[in-house]
Amino acid sequence: MTYNLLKGKKGIIFGALDSKSIAWKIASRVHEEGGIFTLSNTPVALRFGEINQLAAQCNALVIPADATSVKDLEHVFKRSMEVLGGKVDFVLHSIGMSLNVRKQRDYDDVDYDFFQKTIDISALSFHKMLQVAKKLDAINEWGSVLALSYIAAQRTLAGYNDMADAKALLESIARSFGYIYGREKHIRVNTISQSPTRTTAGSGIKGIDGLLDFTDRMSPLGNATAEECADFSIVLFSDLSKKITMQNIYHDGGFSSMAMSLKAMTQYNKCLDEEDYL
Repeated sequence: MTYNLLKGKKGIIFGALDSKSIAWKIASRVHEEGGIFTLSNTPVALRFGEINQLAAQCNALVIPADATSVKDLEHVFKRSMEVLGGKVDFVLHSIGMSLNVRKQRDYDDVDYDFFQKTIDISALSFHKMLQVAKKLDAINEWGSVLALSYIAAQRTLAGYNDMADAKALLESIARSFGYIYGREKHIRVNTISQSPTRTTAGSGIKGIDGLLDFTDRMSPLGNATAEECADFSIVLFSDLSKKITMQNIYHDGGFSSMAMSLKAMTQYNKCLDEEDYL
């Protein structure tokens, strides 16, 4: 069901890779709700992903860019304003990558060059994006900027590694920049802390199957899907959320407020019972 929540709105979506990615789902929902936008990802991602297919479906221009490059980001915002006919109303940051995670390095044995890349790609790129947009005055008043985060920013999750540090910094940037952008331009900046989701990137996390099962058993409403995250993102892009800013909003079926659910405890007890017979 569509509501035309973004009719007349213009934006930029960073990070759509393929049909499994949350950014892809968000782009599709923005299109359904009447919004127009440009798409951006790295040249490497453009070669190995399916973003051109999404662009064709949504009648969107793809602008290659390295989100860690201020020069590239300036080009994305300037070109987007040319193509879309003026300032934008929403921006999505859905960017994250850790070579330490990909290579399964333990947190107490990380490669520090990899670590710096994780921070630059997954968090500092958000600050650079906001700073470029502000200096170019590229976002309309009462616009909305959104980044995707995860609960590992607050709580230790085995295997999430240096991405946890990056997400903590990402959320801090949203608060710090959100204050300045809100005070000066009435632009809101928020992060969504999404349930673990089986995206192309998420599938690389060690033990993802067990994690998905555990969080689903723990959450009273179950895990939030990528499609449901897209629905929520539409609300945060729309005028319905005009006074929400500097927030990290948990979109996780209630997982973040749980200690132990009945389902999880039952499964845990079964495992203990099985051990008794080994």
